[in-house]
Amino acid sequence: MRLSALLSRVTPAERRLLLVLGVGLLPWSVQVFSTGPPTLLFAWGLVNLAPLNVTTLTDFLFRFTRGLPDFILAWPLGVVCYLVALASAVVAVWLGREDVRVTAAGLFLAGITQFEVARGFSIQPGRTAWPVGTVFLWALAGYLYWSRASSRTRE
Repeated sequence: MRLSALLSRVTPAERRLLLVLGVGLLPWSVQVFSTGPPTLLFAWGLVNLAPLNVTTLTDFLFRFTRGLPDFILAWPLGVVCYLVALASAVVAVWLGREDVRVTAAGLFLAGITQFEVARGFSIQPGRTAWPVGTVFLWALAGYLYWSRASSRTRE
């Protein structure tokens, strides 16, 4: 089956849900060190590329938070904001009704938190963090909000 035929059978609410799910699978922060490979921060955990090592968000929250700087606690707060957006998109598919402002606000707030995480990591010597998740989260929030707002003005 062709992709265009498959996408034509997906409802707008399902399409929004797929977009929200997709942004949750992308790295939210890419930390580049002066020596060594980058570290990728996802909504679900950290991935160190050399040696390959994964620290899940639950391990981070319940095993490794003692003595860490405050800015890094914005990461789990951002995940909570993202989960609000995801829940809003899921409810839209189940019930056929959505206040897209809730979805967009959750994504926008998650983007703010990830910007703070990247800023905090970037002030450390020998490290630069790129808030790619902020860009994706804000772009999706803007797209969802403005595309929905413009479709309502046409109705």
